[in-house]
Amino acid sequence: MHERETVLHSNMESKKVAVIGGGAAGFFAALSVKEHHPDHEVILFEKTSKVLSKVKVSGGGRCNVTHACSDIATLCEAYPRGGKKLKSLFYQFNTTDTIAWFESRGVAIKTEKDGRMFPVSDQSQSIIDCLVTEMTRLKVALQLGRSITKMEQEDQHWKLQFADSESQNFDAVIIATGGSPKLKGFDWLSHLGHSIVPPIPSLFTFNMPSEPIKELMGLVVENARVKIKGTKIQTQGPLLITHWGMSGPAILKASSFGARELSERDYNFEIQINWVDETNTELLFEQLQKFSQMNPQKGIGNQKAFALPNRLWSFLLEKAAIPTDRKWIEVGKKKFRQLAALLTQDNYQVAGKTTFKEEFVTCGGVDLSEIDLKTMQSKKLPNLYFAGEVIDVDAITGGYNFQAAWSGGYCAGKLG
Repeated sequence: MHERETVLHSNMESKKVAVIGGGAAGFFAALSVKEHHPDHEVILFEKTSKVLSKVKVSGGGRCNVTHACSDIATLCEAYPRGGKKLKSLFYQFNTTDTIAWFESRGVAIKTEKDGRMFPVSDQSQSIIDCLVTEMTRLKVALQLGRSITKMEQEDQHWKLQFADSESQNFDAVIIATGGSPKLKGFDWLSHLGHSIVPPIPSLFTFNMPSEPIKELMGLVVENARVKIKGTKIQTQGPLLITHWGMSGPAILKASSFGARELSERDYNFEIQINWVDETNTELLFEQLQKFSQMNPQKGIGNQKAFALPNRLWSFLLEKAAIPTDRKWIEVGKKKFRQLAALLTQDNYQVAGKTTFKEEFVTCGGVDLSEIDLKTMQSKKLPNLYFAGEVIDVDAITGGYNFQAAWSGGYCAGKLG
C-alpha cells in the first residue's frame, strides 16, 4: 500500500517540460502535456519569429487538417515511411479524434469529395487561432527567437543551451523541429547518439523536358493509373499535365512511395500511364471496334470512344499516327490495337523533379527503430520524446502528414 502511494505521489509531481519547435506537432505536444499533466510547467521554444508557418500555407492557405479515413489499417497505408508501425499511435489518437478535438473547440471541419478535410471557414487561420487560444488557456509559455545550440543529459534531466541566454534545465524534452532538407540539419540529434536516415524529398512532381505532352498543360485526367517502370510502385488518382511535366495526386503519391528509389536513380526513370482505368487491352480493342461499327461515318477526332479530355484524345490519336479527320470506319484493326495499347500503357521519360517549396516534405529523420512508437520516447535516452517530421515518417498528400503530427504530438505529450 505504501509503495502504491509513493507511485501516485511521484506521478503527480510537477515537472518542467521543454517542447522544441513551434509547428503543428510541437503545439499539439505542448497542449497534450498540459491536458495530461495540468501541474507541469511547459515551455515551447521556436527559433524563428513565427509559429505554425506550415499550417498557415498548407492546402493553399486552407489547411488540410486530416483525411476522412477512420479505419486505422487503411490509414497506415498512406505512410510510405512508418506504415503499420504507426498503428499503436493511431489507436491512441486518430483522424476521428482530430476532428472531435477541433470541433469541440469551435472549429467545424468539412470533408471534400477526395477525402481531404478542411476547416469550414476555408482559412488555415481558424486552425492557428484555435491552437493559440488553447495554448493561452492551458498556460503554455511560448518563447520565440530561441535557438538551442546544445542539449545534454545530466542524471536523466536535460540541460538546454541557448544561443542568446544562459542554459536551462528540464525534466523532459519533446523534439518537434520538423524535417530538414539537409543531413546537417540533424547533426545536433546525431550528436546525442541517435541514428539519422538521410533526408530526401518525398513529394515532388515529374519533369519531362523532352516530352511533347507538356503542350497540354493545365489538362486534368480525373482517374489515371501511374506505374513507375522497373519498380512495384503503382498509384491511381487525378493527374495534372503541367508546363514542365506531370503533377496531381497520382504523381505525388508515386513520388512519395518511390522517394528513395527515385533519388538513387537521380530522378531519371520511365513511367507508364493508363489513361482509362482499364487494364485489359484486348477488351479495349474490342470496345474500339464496336464503337467504330456504331459510328462508322463520324470523325475519330470529334467522336471520342472514352471520357477523356478532347486535347488528350487528339494527342493520343496523333501519337498513334491516326489522322483526327479520319472516319471511324477508315481506321484499321492494326491502328485500333496500337491505340488500345497507348490508352493503357503510355510511356513517358522523366528527367528531374520539382518540389513544392511552401509544402516541402522530406522522408528521413530520426530512425524509427530507436523510438518507442507507443510513447514516442527515445529508446536510447530517457525523458526525450519526438513528434512530427523530425522522425522518419512521412505520408502521401491529403492531410496525412498533419495527422501524423497531431497523433505524434498527442502521444509524446503523455510523457510515457
